[in-house]
Amino acid sequence: MKRVTVNTNSAGLVYKKKELKRVLTAGNYWLGFGEEMEVYDLSKTFIASTELDVLLLNTDFRELVTVVEVRDNQIALVYQNANFKQVLTAGKYAFWKGLNNYSFITADLSKYEITETIDKNTLERSQLLAFIKAFKVEAHETGLMLVDGNFEKVLSPGNYIFWKNSTVIQVLKTDLRQLSMEIIGQEILTKDKAQLRINFSIRYKVVDAIKALLENKEFEKQLYVIIQLGLREFIGKMTFDELMENKDKISESVLSISAEKAKTLGVILLDCGVKDIVLPGDIKDIMNQVLIAEKKAQANLITRREETASTRSLLNTAKLMEDNAMLYKLKEMEYVEKIAEKINNISLSGSGQIVDQLKQIFVK
Repeated sequence: MKRVTVNTNSAGLVYKKKELKRVLTAGNYWLGFGEEMEVYDLSKTFIASTELDVLLLNTDFRELVTVVEVRDNQIALVYQNANFKQVLTAGKYAFWKGLNNYSFITADLSKYEITETIDKNTLERSQLLAFIKAFKVEAHETGLMLVDGNFEKVLSPGNYIFWKNSTVIQVLKTDLRQLSMEIIGQEILTKDKAQLRINFSIRYKVVDAIKALLENKEFEKQLYVIIQLGLREFIGKMTFDELMENKDKISESVLSISAEKAKTLGVILLDCGVKDIVLPGDIKDIMNQVLIAEKKAQANLITRREETASTRSLLNTAKLMEDNAMLYKLKEMEYVEKIAEKINNISLSGSGQIVDQLKQIFVK
């Protein structure tokens, strides 16, 4: 015989030859020959050392526990005193009654939608990550939900959580903000076979996500090709000189050519423009020569105009002096004065008639 004590909030399972004989609650007891007791804390999860189904054959044990059975394709969420505690997968479980208040939510994993009343914060716990699929659609995005490859519905911005199972769920997303695209280094021949390299830019916006993501494959690549072909169509119809004179019309024309085609992609074109027109080296040299020749011609024209004006002024002055002797003499003295300014020394030679000679120069 052996005397044992079972404390409050504990339970004892008495075995004999590994067979459950009786269940003891708080108190003092005697164990018979060959009997052994396992003591369990009622505040903790029950973990049996023998098969639970065998223990449940005992009526006393069955009255002390709550049994939860989880089938295949199911999980059970365990709440202890209204707080989430753990997740149970397929199997049979027992929880002690009395000390803690347990509640359970059984979820069916064979369906992808979460119809059970489970708080989202609980679904994001680490214990549940292995059982869920999570998707996030940002505020500037729209999403398309596909189930096993079939379109299901449009998803507005938010967080979406589904049960993880054999059902394949995809969420295709696209940005609804204004977007830009660069068409870089397009080498295009003009009507007169001049080769140009053009850098072009467009701004666009997705307005129909179903067309963009479902009805078209890689709509951005298709939009790139549409703009590229629009550029080639417009530039290919113009000569080099016409293109240089009408550069501002390239954007307008490409926009009108491509707008309707872009709508079939679920996209509207907002605006576009030419960033650069790069000329080949030989054409660039020719353009420089033409520019230099034009500037020289302009310079020559200005020179000729100035010469003509100067000649006309001299002619007018000559006519005035012809009609006015005093004006002629003043002009003559003006030139003598200018000559005198250049003279540093005067050497006199000859007879004493220098003064008379000077008088003849300056006095009529």
